Amino acid sequence: MAIRGQEPPSRRQIFWRRRMVAIVVALALLALLIAAVSSHSSPKRSSGASAAQARARAHRAVSLRPAAAHQAEERAIDHVLSYTPAITAGGSTGKELALTFDDGPGPYTVQLVSELNRLHVHATFFAIGEEEQYFSPGTQLELRSGDVVGDHTETHPMMASLSAHEQYEELFEQIARIELLGGPRPRLFRPPYGSFDATTFKLLHRLHLLMVLWSTDTNDYTLPGVQAIEQSALAGARPGAIILMHDAGGNRSETVAALPAIVAGIRKKGLEPVTIPRLMLDDPPPPGQPIPTSLAGD
Repeated sequence: MAIRGQEPPSRRQIFWRRRMVAIVVALALLALLIAAVSSHSSPKRSSGASAAQARARAHRAVSLRPAAAHQAEERAIDHVLSYTPAITAGGSTGKELALTFDDGPGPYTVQLVSELNRLHVHATFFAIGEEEQYFSPGTQLELRSGDVVGDHTETHPMMASLSAHEQYEELFEQIARIELLGGPRPRLFRPPYGSFDATTFKLLHRLHLLMVLWSTDTNDYTLPGVQAIEQSALAGARPGAIILMHDAGGNRSETVAALPAIVAGIRKKGLEPVTIPRLMLDDPPPPGQPIPTSLAGD
């Protein structure tokens, strides 16, 4: 989301969060290495160990997106990156648009994804890395459901206020979190508070990330009511639209409740909600669009 109802974290808070994340990631990688070595050195395991290993495998999120479709969408993102580092919409000639959700995972994420599944809709989620330590089942459900998980940084800071090194850590640590959950490496990025600068673009190029902004902001984070969220989303529902909503960062019961009417209204217009990678494959934005500027005024 571009603006949440709280102040961005201080540099000191960000510093200590990063240190803790680095320790957690290092320990997780060490555990994976030890497990791999043990599996080679001890071919005969007890039934209890085998059961534990099976539970661990089942716990990892496995995307339902077919490999061929995933590869085609990856190539589509690369193609768009060949002529622009950022998008606010897809093309205007197709019959698709994208529903996107920021600030998760959170307490409402599983409920929201379950509702999308009931409606047979795939969406794109821009997740905050540090939230995975509390609500990772939500992200795992997204991946199992065939949704796409993008990078919304590790701690949700104002990116333009950070050094190049700090920005890189914010981007890369979130990527590591998603990969440790068993998800594919994120290829999409959405800047918290709409804040970015020239350094952000350089790092996105280095990490092969496409910045995804939006064409319609429902302002659902302000809790305007279910009907207001529906009206905002449908007012911006047109070919190539990228609609911004939230699955976390506060009470998201109104957003969940609004989804059936939003999806029904979109389909009544002859459109279909898809993920951002699918939109880039089927109806990418044309070259020559102006590169977006920071929405945070920095």
